[in-house]
Amino acid sequence: MTAPSPPPATPTRGGRWIQQWDPEDETFWNTTGEKVARRNLLFSVLSEHIGFSIWTMWSVLVLFMGPEYGLTPADKFLLTSVVTLVGAVVRVPYTFAVAVFGGRNWTIVSAGLLLVPTVAAFAVMEPGTSFSTFLLVGLLAGIGGGNFASSMTNINAFFPLRKKGWALGLNAGGGNIGVPVIQLAALAIIGAGGGPRVLLGIYIPLIVLAAVLAARYMDNLASVRNDTGAAKDAARDAHTWIMAFLYIGTFGSFIGYSFAFGQVLQNQFDRTPLEAAYVTFIGPLLGSLIRPVGGRLADRYGGALITLWNFVGMGAATAVLIVASMRESPVLFTVAFVVLFVLTGLGNGSTYKMIPGIFQAKALAKGLDGEEAAAYGRRLSGASMGLIGAVGALGGVGINLAFRQSFLSHGSGTGAFVAFLACYAVCFAVTWAVYLRRPAAAPSATSAVPEEKSQLNYAKV
Repeated sequence: MTAPSPPPATPTRGGRWIQQWDPEDETFWNTTGEKVARRNLLFSVLSEHIGFSIWTMWSVLVLFMGPEYGLTPADKFLLTSVVTLVGAVVRVPYTFAVAVFGGRNWTIVSAGLLLVPTVAAFAVMEPGTSFSTFLLVGLLAGIGGGNFASSMTNINAFFPLRKKGWALGLNAGGGNIGVPVIQLAALAIIGAGGGPRVLLGIYIPLIVLAAVLAARYMDNLASVRNDTGAAKDAARDAHTWIMAFLYIGTFGSFIGYSFAFGQVLQNQFDRTPLEAAYVTFIGPLLGSLIRPVGGRLADRYGGALITLWNFVGMGAATAVLIVASMRESPVLFTVAFVVLFVLTGLGNGSTYKMIPGIFQAKALAKGLDGEEAAAYGRRLSGASMGLIGAVGALGGVGINLAFRQSFLSHGSGTGAFVAFLACYAVCFAVTWAVYLRRPAAAPSATSAVPEEKSQLNYAKV
């Protein structure tokens, strides 16, 4: 019988540090590990949720910046592009911060930092403020996007491989819901006659609460903290960049459309700010809620297979959007856009489930097994998640810039949707070619290199 693992938490260095953590050990997981992991997941979701709200608050604010603000539609798309860009870039250092400072400690810091863009936006949100000032404050709001990367890296280390799809889906989905929540809050507040500053004022105490709860209830994993070299190994692995490209297609679409949906409705179908706000939240809400389902489906059927067919669905929904745009049908356009949001959420869950599975397959191909293989998979998958999340979020920048150019050139978003359709076709081809295509001939055990051997197992990731 396997002896129980050491107690899960040993306070040292003035903080809550867990020195021994082996979630693949079923005895340890059932007796102490699962409870600790779920507690950390809960408060990680809270901080990440508020981070997403602060990151995407400009998707709402620009809807209510009328003619008195002196901004053109192109200015607004540029503003949201800048916010998205910063949110993508900061995901890289935020991922490394977990290893340097500890997951709990960095959650406290990253939550507290959200006060900076919130207070800054509260100060400048009025007519007469220059466009350059709005751009600067938008840059600050981008730090909210970093919370996702540190949260996913941290939670990935807490859960066993068999539960990662569901756990990471819950973590990311709970964070993603921060997008529709701030859009709903804005609809309620501004629709009732309140101003944008009321919305920003509500989030200030919530940020403080998230930081305090993280300090009180979360833990640091010493094994993650001591492995700062994993990022270099992950960056040298081709699969990190292949998955980053696929994540551009799923999460890049989700965050890009979250920023752009309301603006497209306003500019293409002449909707008022309030009319646009009434439907803007629906897509991000459903896309966020469905993300854990994508992870669960990937746990059962394999992330690569779910991702492949998800790109088929995204392509079909985009084709309908092109038709609706050309026919100027707002009802068909809105329905198709909401369906596309749902598919981005499913794809977000399935692609992130693929990451630990890929590195587990590589570990087995290297001849590792048991805890040694699991540790190898956790090490590289945790480090790669930040890079993948950062590159994937850049897709949101591309979407907003594509819409900006499409409206400047054609007065509608049709041209942008054609480009997105081509992108999803390429994502489908890459998923099939790298992770699902059977090799022409199975290599022999004596001649196969590790990469060839692991390819035989990638369909299971």
